[in-house]
This record gives sequence, C-alpha cells and structure tokens, in this order.
Amino acid sequence: MNRQTLAAQTARFKQFAKEQWAEWRVMSREPYFKLGVSDMMGTGIGIAAWGLVTGVAMVKSGLSVPLSIFMSLTIYAGSAQLAVLPLLVAGAPLWVIWLTAACVNLRFVIFSQMWRGYFIDLPRNKRLTLGYFSGDVIFVGFMKRFPEIKPQPGQIAYFSGAASTNWMMWQIPSIAGMLLANAIPLTWGLGFAGVLALLGILLSMINDRFTLLATVVAGTAAIAAFALPLKMNILVAVVAAVAAGLMFETTDRHWKRLQLRKSTDAKLDEQQQQQQQLLDSADAEDTKDKEQRP
Repeated sequence: MNRQTLAAQTARFKQFAKEQWAEWRVMSREPYFKLGVSDMMGTGIGIAAWGLVTGVAMVKSGLSVPLSIFMSLTIYAGSAQLAVLPLLVAGAPLWVIWLTAACVNLRFVIFSQMWRGYFIDLPRNKRLTLGYFSGDVIFVGFMKRFPEIKPQPGQIAYFSGAASTNWMMWQIPSIAGMLLANAIPLTWGLGFAGVLALLGILLSMINDRFTLLATVVAGTAAIAAFALPLKMNILVAVVAAVAAGLMFETTDRHWKRLQLRKSTDAKLDEQQQQQQQLLDSADAEDTKDKEQRP
C-alpha cells in the first residue's frame, strides 16, 4: 500500500467518522436515544465491573498496556476476551484460540440475522457500524422495545443511545483496569466481582425455557470437562449449549407442527360430521315429506 492510497483511505475514514459524529449529536436529542441510555443504565454497574476485571486480567496475563487497549477497542467482545486469555497464558495453539473466540461469538450470527430485519434498508457501512456496537444487553433491551421485526421510527436512535452507553460503560473501566492493573491487588477479589457481574447479566437474559435449558447444559458441560487442558472446557460448554439450544428449538417446532396438524385434523373431522349431520337431517326431512304426501 503506497502513501497516496493510505492517505486517501485515511481521509475517507475521517470523513466517515465526522459524518457519524454529526449524526450521533443530532440523534442524542431524540426521546428514543434517551430511552436507550436509560435502559442501559440498569446494567451499567455490572458491565463496568466486568470491563474493569477484563482490563486487569489482560495486563496481568502478560499483555502490554498498548496491546490490551488496542485489543479492547478493536475486538470489543468481553466474553471472547476473557475466554481466550487463559489460552494465551497457557500457550495454546493459535487455532484453538481462534476457534474458542469464534464459538463464544457464534451468538452474534443469530443477532445479526435478527438485526437485518430492522436495519435492512440502511447502507452497508451503516450496518457494519451498528454491528460493531452490537452487544448482548443491547440486543435484549432492543427486542423488548421493538418486538416486531420490521423497520420502525426511533429504532436507530434507541440503538445509538443504548450502544453509546454500553460502549462507554465497558471501555472506560476496561482501559482504567489496564492502566491501573499493577496498582490493583488481586486480594480485592475482582475476579469474583466479575463472575457476579456476568451472572447478573446472564440471569437477566434468561427469558424462556430454551435459554434456561441451554444455560444448564453449558454449566454442566463446563464442570464435566473441567479437567481438559488449555481451558478447553469453555469450548466444550459453548458447543454443547449451542447444540442443545438448536435441538430444543427444533423439537419445539416439530411438536407445534404436530399439535397444529392434530388441531386441523380435528376441525376437519368436526366439519365433516356437521356436514354429514346436515345431510342426514335433510334426507330425513325429505323422507318425512314423502311419507306425508297422499
């Protein structure tokens, strides 16, 4: 890449960032933007604790502060960062690290499919930007506010408000943890605080029986495979949870189809019986009329 190409791409990026900043400032005055901020403040303390723990853990694991900050700003995936840190410390092969991060983030494929129904009319660059800021808590809050999967007024403003709040609640404590990692003693028990924060966020997302079953399967698999080297029990838990979730949903869809088919068959049988009764009644009346004729 020569200097002219690099300069042109840098200029385009600056222009794009300038446009996004101007659009964000306009949207920040809308009611839906403020609603998104308000919804994310409820989980803000948990996100901040999680970010602080992750920042400290990244530096304590041997990563430099600049590399940790770069990783946090570019990857922006707390669960994946925490999942791969033990693997980095243990010197796991690169393919194991990549596979673990990919499996942990498989849920974002499902999220993206859902986001597509809301933001399909937006340009690709805009959708990619929204995808970067997407997160678990934002997804849950957005789906509660907009249950119908179709474009509606206020959706982008709500997403922007929620995403901005979630991003700052994560990045500021995370970077603070990286900068102050050597000053924060392990005796503070931040690891346990991070577990509690994650547990609180996880419990708030269990809103149906399939999610609950997948959570139970993941926990059971992680404990059963705890003895595996390189923290491979994390990978086993993720794969087991995804497989269990898909199996439960497929079984439920099949069961609903069977119930719908039985209900439809029962209605058809009832209609046929009613029609037969009407025909029998008509035949009986015809026979009676014939008998009454001289």
